[in-house]
Amino acid sequence: MSEGLINFITEWQRIMYILAPSSVLLGVLIYTFYRLRLSSKKAFKAKYDFVSKYEYNYLFITHAAIGLGVFFICNTYKQETVLLSFVWFFIRFFISACFGVLYGYVAQLMLKYYYPSVQAKKLKKYRYTHRINPKNGNEMKLLSEEEEDAYLDEGMQAEEDVFSVDYDVWIDTETGDTQIEKYEGRLSAMECDRCGFQTLKLEKEEISKEASNEEDGELIKHYKCSYCKRVKRKTVKLSTEKSEDDFNIDEHTQFIDLTGKKKVVLVKLVLHSNEGEIKNYEFQNLQEAQKFLREFSFIKLED
Repeated sequence: MSEGLINFITEWQRIMYILAPSSVLLGVLIYTFYRLRLSSKKAFKAKYDFVSKYEYNYLFITHAAIGLGVFFICNTYKQETVLLSFVWFFIRFFISACFGVLYGYVAQLMLKYYYPSVQAKKLKKYRYTHRINPKNGNEMKLLSEEEEDAYLDEGMQAEEDVFSVDYDVWIDTETGDTQIEKYEGRLSAMECDRCGFQTLKLEKEEISKEASNEEDGELIKHYKCSYCKRVKRKTVKLSTEKSEDDFNIDEHTQFIDLTGKKKVVLVKLVLHSNEGEIKNYEFQNLQEAQKFLREFSFIKLED
């Protein structure tokens, strides 16, 4: 092997020895920073919001940094053998990449399938741990769905009726002090630009102009606010070409099958309790209904 290649491999080895611990240390620091930020949140509601919004991202970045660390560490192995032939450098590089990708893949699987249940238990703990009245230190009581309506205005009740927002009302039974906390509901709804409540929901869609190979079509989306009854329409372009721009219009977009096949426009779910209570739920697609059933089943099992 030429002196130039030997110098290159030696320098590569030196860089790997620096990057390997640095990358792992970066992952540890990121996770430590996350834990410090979480511990700085004193209120349970603040912890709930922080975990639900940011914990996944922190964990993902942490594992990505450690995965790079695995790649760098493996690139320091068997330096003597690598110096015998430059082919061994590529073999070690390939094996190192495999180990790094393998770590990342396993971490991604855990975040996708195992992490949601862990997060759900953590969020449930933060949401339902008894609140303390900051004025006198008394333990507060969480009101039931029926009891809390007396403390919610009409707009808040309308948000709960469409399942876009869920409110928890905590009360100090001795003093009557209340604490209202706002959580995301099971169904999506947009904020109404008239009343300001998250009660603007998609009611129906209709194609006003069919799409063709030569010309785009038009889809009219009809929205209605369940609180102030505001009606709003939005026109969306339809195309027979399934490009990214056509599909990523907004998070509330529902797509029409241009081939003419029937699509599910409403899923109605009726739950009967063993005490004779009947509850009706309506969902705009199967995914929302399935998500609700998973969350409902998890809560029941935990209870």
